[in-house]
Amino acid sequence: QGQLVESGGGLAQAGGSLRLSCAASRSISSVNVMGWYRQPPGKQRELVAQVTSGGLTTYVGSVKGRFTISRDNAENTVYLQLNSLKPEDTAVYYCHAKPNAFTNYWGQGTQVTVSS
Repeated sequence: QGQLVESGGGLAQAGGSLRLSCAASRSISSVNVMGWYRQPPGKQRELVAQVTSGGLTTYVGSVKGRFTISRDNAENTVYLQLNSLKPEDTAVYYCHAKPNAFTNYWGQGTQVTVSS
């Protein structure tokens, strides 16, 4: 079974930046969709951004223009650059891999806290 390990979370001030990394234990070059989700305190987990094996990216509206997802297949790593952070970005961020229609892998999550 594949493993995803997130890192890079922490405390940031509003307007600041963080870079999250997700290291996979297996090759991600053939993984159709890699993505980041987040779960704010007391709320449900939501999709933040996705990137396909072909490089197509999608973002939830609230992060468009502020967050950037990218993948490095050679390093088996997916990144999420968080800029212009807002307090409402505070959440546990989870890495997600969807190799096919029937399989999902999740990381353990990394906490991002944005102070006002």
